[in-house]
Amino acid sequence: MKNLLNKKINPIFSKELPADSSEANTSRQVFEACYSFVNPKLPSNPELIHTSEQFLSEHDLTIEDETEFTNRMSGKTHFDGFKSYSMCYGGHQFGNWAGQLGDGRAINIAELDLNDGNWIFQLKGAGPTPYSRNSDGLAVLRSSIREYLCSEAMHNLGVPTTRALSLVKTGDLVLRDMLYDGNQKEEQGAIVCRTSPSFIRFGSFEIFAARKDKPNLKKLVDFTIKHQYPNLGEPSKSTYIQFFKEVTNRTLKMVIHWQRVGFVHGVMNTDNMSILGLTIDYGPYGWLENYDPNWTPNTTDSQNKRYRYGNQPSVALWNLAQLANAIYSLVEEAEPLEEILGQYKSDFLLLNHEMKCSKLGLFQVENVESPFLESLDQLMTEFEIDMTLFYRLISDEAIGFDKFWSIIKTASYLDEDKLETGRIKWKNWFESYSELITLEPLSVEERILAMKEINPKYVLRNYMAQLAIDDAEKGNYKRINEIYQLLLKPYNEQPKNEKWFAKRPEWAKHKVGCSMLSCSS
Repeated sequence: MKNLLNKKINPIFSKELPADSSEANTSRQVFEACYSFVNPKLPSNPELIHTSEQFLSEHDLTIEDETEFTNRMSGKTHFDGFKSYSMCYGGHQFGNWAGQLGDGRAINIAELDLNDGNWIFQLKGAGPTPYSRNSDGLAVLRSSIREYLCSEAMHNLGVPTTRALSLVKTGDLVLRDMLYDGNQKEEQGAIVCRTSPSFIRFGSFEIFAARKDKPNLKKLVDFTIKHQYPNLGEPSKSTYIQFFKEVTNRTLKMVIHWQRVGFVHGVMNTDNMSILGLTIDYGPYGWLENYDPNWTPNTTDSQNKRYRYGNQPSVALWNLAQLANAIYSLVEEAEPLEEILGQYKSDFLLLNHEMKCSKLGLFQVENVESPFLESLDQLMTEFEIDMTLFYRLISDEAIGFDKFWSIIKTASYLDEDKLETGRIKWKNWFESYSELITLEPLSVEERILAMKEINPKYVLRNYMAQLAIDDAEKGNYKRINEIYQLLLKPYNEQPKNEKWFAKRPEWAKHKVGCSMLSCSS
């Protein structure tokens, strides 16, 4: 085990790519640069709330000086030999080009060589940057808790994601309008240290393309290939095409995982799309509870529902098309890029079908027709079935209809009288399901084991995060650790934690922070 604070600094990004010519920390347009040097705002009284021991363990790291660790993870002190910076990028937000965006409240404080390569450590909420657009660049405790817990929860669900190393309270107050309704109040400030092999986004390329800055576009694409996709070889037209194909495949894989566990990102702008196919920027996210493909947790998107659960695969494709447009000048041919986008569509249909079948324990996918799966989606929507409970409960044992009906009653948010009106529909579906199960070659035990590796028992429901937030705002951080520990093994039976294997409580149905979230959340 090696002390994280003594790890070798290796500033690849800031050494190989062009910097902002100005070091003035003022909100402004930044041209011909991938980043701007900027220092975190000094916190008044940083307090370490939680550390991801799992991340440290996975990388053979230890923390030998907790005070110094807290200081660095809050921006109070810095890594020797590293000049901190924020990244420049643009993006399409809700389908419209928004121009320059950039790291408005994120500052990269280190690039370290870990046992599996170079990792960037980034503070979110550490103060203003040139990309803050007249904002304060800070973050509050509630949003920081949500990002911290979700980053690690997604990792353990098997979903590609950026990670979170630490959660620190700054000791300062931050003025926020949580629902953008004119009701501002002071909240406790906090900082998450998130980490990833790269924080380059689709928008990182879009900003150069929009400004017709082909030299710097090429520099950034070549850099990304060299360090993140070295298997592709030296830059060339064919390399750029293959690069786009790999990004497309990784993005598709990520979205399939989102759909599998019922995760809704909430704000799939192109500046929130990782070039590595990682889930990034946990803002107004949520998990489906009562199954509804039209649900989005984002209040800003409540009217058009662009980023609703059922639309995530299509939005990812749209975002990939914007990436294709951004790198087109390096390829100078539309056809190969269009072919890759077309392949995404056919690959999604196949992978989504396989994923839905696997959640039902149907691994002979050629026996399962799409209308059968679509009818289940319709029934789950109509009868408000909790997605996580339903799939996990049918993963429990070989079941007849009586047992299946009791599962439906357990997982539904409707009262029993309303649910009873659908009994015949559910019985018809179950009879078809039972016939398909008889065609499976696996034993009951093997099939159930496989289902339990696909269908999590525990996910980070919004009300769970809100309970942790409510306690933390009173100075009690035990719930944060309880939920963190629970979600280290979301597929395991955890008898002591059965209370978390339950439907959303009624009090949380319309509570702010549980059902209604904004980009400030």
